[in-house]
Amino acid sequence: MPCYRCGARQTDPVRGASPWKRAVRHERQVLVCPDCQRAHDLDLDTCASCGSAALICRLGEIECRSCGEVRLARPDEPLVAAGSPASASTPGLAAEVEAALERVLGRS
Repeated sequence: MPCYRCGARQTDPVRGASPWKRAVRHERQVLVCPDCQRAHDLDLDTCASCGSAALICRLGEIECRSCGEVRLARPDEPLVAAGSPASASTPGLAAEVEAALERVLGRS
């Protein structure tokens, strides 16, 4: 899954915790790359109880990691805004995946 904001794709991390962060935007879980995390205008969903942006989405529920509130996600919300970098298909991704599968599976 690419960064929702700039479209950068996550690469294999070095040892340790990943610098990428999970967040919730428009009722869906997204990834935020380290560069975009420095921006102050991320437009992420926040908890209705405590205002925290530390939300996770799983199995149709949104949970706040700060206060623990859990609510149902509204699946009819749009995933990304039209015209945003993440809304466009990533050119070359299919070819990269196919090449990686050929390397791993030994196909020719």
